[in-house]
Amino acid sequence: MFTLFRLNYHNQYYSAYPDTEQLNQNKKLWLDSLSKYAPEQILRAAKVAIEECEYLPNLHRMNELCRAQGPGKGLPSARDAYQEACNAPSPKAAYAWSHPAVYHAALDSGWYLLANEIESKAFPVFEKKYREVCNRVLAGEELIVEPPALLEEKPSTPLPKSESKKKLADIKKLLD
Repeated sequence: MFTLFRLNYHNQYYSAYPDTEQLNQNKKLWLDSLSKYAPEQILRAAKVAIEECEYLPNLHRMNELCRAQGPGKGLPSARDAYQEACNAPSPKAAYAWSHPAVYHAALDSGWYLLANEIESKAFPVFEKKYREVCNRVLAGEELIVEPPALLEEKPSTPLPKSESKKKLADIKKLLD
């Protein structure tokens, strides 16, 4: 990223980082702040900065650009994932998710919250959970959505009336 900036913002770069000591201090600061993003995401953000920013971006601007790039590895943006989670039909585990991370973030957020709260309350919760799940995926974790259990192909035969009455009597005893 700093090499791209040096090549594209030559004079500004050398004004901002006049010596190696200051450059190394800034690199440490940027590493601490940007470590929550995948390297591919940071590189994409740096390329966007080169194309869109007239001036050398500061750390705040780079954080914004990294967030806007989405997590990578086939993961949708937080906004797209939120909309998918809110609109997914039940049973949720049977839905064809764009990525298992969307399902797991929604599961962690709570289906009830996503279905019943307004977006201004539900999205921040989902976004936080989604970021956590994305970080796990980017770290190499494989996520799986377990399909729901299927119903029996041939339902079992009903109990004879005498056994049904006995079971009903047993249940009534338990409730008394």
